[in-house]
Amino acid sequence: MTQQEWLNFALAQIHTGQWFGWKKDWTGSHRMSYENIIILDETKSKPSEADVNAKIQELKDAETAVTNKKASGKAKLKELGLDDDEIKAMMGV
Repeated sequence: MTQQEWLNFALAQIHTGQWFGWKKDWTGSHRMSYENIIILDETKSKPSEADVNAKIQELKDAETAVTNKKASGKAKLKELGLDDDEIKAMMGV
């Protein structure tokens, strides 16, 4: 994912519903950047940039953990004697 996609994904995880959007007359090099966030739901508040960055890192870490667990599981199945086709069949790939 791009940095803008991570930002959008993290914001969507912070509050429910369509609570944020992007400025139409944006500044900086990307419309989808922290500085261009607008709040669409007045019951929500704009999280700090540090909180957003922490959420992005949390989501990246979770994705890495899943990737690592898949690789570890595949290695364990190979140690048991399964070949790649058998592993793919078991994983429904």
